[in-house]
Amino acid sequence: MNLVAIDIDSLPLGQPLPFALRSAKGTLLAPRGYTIASREELDSYKGRGIDICVDTDEASASHRSFMNQLQQMLRKDTPLGQIAAMKLSLSGRAVQAPRREGPPDWRELQQRATQLLYTPAQPEFPEHLARLGVELDQLCRDNPDAALLALIFLSGQQPHQYSATHAMLVACASMLTARQTLQWPEPQVLRLGRAALTMNVAMSELQDTLARQTEALTGDQLQAIQEHAHRSEALLRQCGVRDAVWLQAVRQHHQLASGPLAEQDAAGQMARLIQRADVFGARIAPRATRRAMPVTAAVQASYYNERREVDDAGAALLRTLGVYPPGAFVRLASDEVAVVLRRGASATTPRVAVVIGRSGMPTGEPIPRDTAQAAYKITASLAPHEVRLQVSLQRLLKLP
Repeated sequence: MNLVAIDIDSLPLGQPLPFALRSAKGTLLAPRGYTIASREELDSYKGRGIDICVDTDEASASHRSFMNQLQQMLRKDTPLGQIAAMKLSLSGRAVQAPRREGPPDWRELQQRATQLLYTPAQPEFPEHLARLGVELDQLCRDNPDAALLALIFLSGQQPHQYSATHAMLVACASMLTARQTLQWPEPQVLRLGRAALTMNVAMSELQDTLARQTEALTGDQLQAIQEHAHRSEALLRQCGVRDAVWLQAVRQHHQLASGPLAEQDAAGQMARLIQRADVFGARIAPRATRRAMPVTAAVQASYYNERREVDDAGAALLRTLGVYPPGAFVRLASDEVAVVLRRGASATTPRVAVVIGRSGMPTGEPIPRDTAQAAYKITASLAPHEVRLQVSLQRLLKLP
């Protein structure tokens, strides 16, 4: 018996285990083929001080390779973020965020996410979903402001590939809020991201159709919208998802919730945070029948629930994104128009780049400004259609 300790966050949920789990003394905790229903099941071992190990003599070659990679990363003092990005996918193979040089190609990621969400019945869907989730999480860890800038900026453009952009924005905004403001445990943050990505998986293609549609909703379309949360849950079950909290969060993400966020169970908290981020993302995206709302107005509106009361999840979202989130267009006291690049020391003093000068003409190259200075104080938030200029996202992402 050759026991090797393994990080519980690398274990797959909702699928048969490819190897048995044992304690440090070799006691069998879960046989090969056993399905872990939820992270709480593993946390119960951790809470009792039990180290979870795998006997590499029992594991297949592919899983021995995975565990060897983990051990090598630990021995080399690999950054914890990179280790956390390495997971076992639903197929049992290691999933790791790809190495990148320079800013990621967000439009390529947008296209890839669209293709994924359009084809949940494909056998490779679970593996590709796991890879997308890991990649988004790593992008949020590496440069959260750049991730928000890209996704909020893309959301405000033409109603093209709305479903994928919206899903990624809700996932990133939710994970950042859970991690930075609510300080949820890391496994819960990652589970939240997966739930946000798949909340609308049963109607992704319909979402894109509706974003471009000028006619009234048909009866079938209205029914699909009303039933999409339950249909999405059912689709995920068919794909092999067995994580009860993930599934419940998807099913409940449009249900009204009352009372403090802390009084709800894990799935209820996830569903509520996803809902507030969902509302925010929908308001900043244009449709064929309406223009996008200014980002600042959208994030402030998400502060309140359906009864016009302050919502705990919405308040946490606002504290995380700021009053002027990255990707928002703003007017400065200098009468210049700028794009928010990064959150600042306070919610109202982000770092911005001017794209239209006080003369009303494009600047050519974006000019960084510090809104903490009185001369460049933000005086208004602008909707994308009010900025009559094609701005290069890649150029913005390269700015310091």
